[in-house]
Amino acid sequence: MIAQIKRREFITLLGGATVWPLTARAQQPRMPVVGVLDGGSAEKRFGASFLQGLAEAGYVEGQNVALEYRWAEGRYDRLPELAADLVRRQVSVIAVLTSTPASLAAKATTTTIPIVFSVGDDPVRLGLVATLARPGGNATGVNFFIAELAAKRLGLLHELAPGATRVAVLVNPTDAIRTESNVRDIEGAARALGLQIHVFNASTVGDIDATFAAIVRERFDVLFVVPDGYFNNRRVQLATLAARHSIPAAYAQRDYAEVGGLMSYGTNLADARRQVGIYTGRVLKGEKPADLPVLQPTRFELVINVTTAKAIGLEVPLSLLARADEVIE
Repeated sequence: MIAQIKRREFITLLGGATVWPLTARAQQPRMPVVGVLDGGSAEKRFGASFLQGLAEAGYVEGQNVALEYRWAEGRYDRLPELAADLVRRQVSVIAVLTSTPASLAAKATTTTIPIVFSVGDDPVRLGLVATLARPGGNATGVNFFIAELAAKRLGLLHELAPGATRVAVLVNPTDAIRTESNVRDIEGAARALGLQIHVFNASTVGDIDATFAAIVRERFDVLFVVPDGYFNNRRVQLATLAARHSIPAAYAQRDYAEVGGLMSYGTNLADARRQVGIYTGRVLKGEKPADLPVLQPTRFELVINVTTAKAIGLEVPLSLLARADEVIE
């Protein structure tokens, strides 16, 4: 009898020793997972600014937060399924680096998982938030004013090439919302400046080549590239073709000027992505998107590549150089 009691006590103690570590492990908090969704491609420079913002908020990938990346590679029709996959994985937050189509896909997919977006169009008009000051739903983020700057960018291009009258406008038709808003603003600005515009559609490498062939054949004076994630992925091709055919071109992001594009004017998107990282960290800490106001930039940058200007035989006005935030030589 005594032997049996001792045996039962031994089994109990052994069982307790075995179960205790499992219980302790179960009580450890699960590392939060952030789903990163974007319409473009996986470029390290895109993610670096986002990671910087996360770190400023106290989160480091692999230490106290995990990241699941989903890139559409310019195929916006894939975004709904990519967003749905993140929802199925029950991520803690969906962060959209810089993409209106990706932000809309995330918003259409979930009303419960917090979303931190970064869009170039009016997020109220897009239906992402109720108001900028009080978003009111499961989404907030950054509005970096790409669409609203279209008229200003066209004016700078006209100042850079004052003799130009015929403007080729390159758009990606698969991003219908951005195309519509930009073309509307460009048409109004063109009328005020006495310019004629013609819209060219491109969503593939072949389309871009065909567009430049048409621009050269039909003798357009300048090129205006409407901002788009796919175009950004093809920025080297765009800048190279414009330089090869001596076509003055204007872009929305400094990324283009850095690879040989003539001029860019717009928001610093690296800072926008950093802000997405900061807001993502704040949401992970418990703040609600409904209470975080949409951020808007207060500074825009004009970048001029004078090396490209010289290569295509264009003299940049001194007044424009004086206003440039950066001159690439």
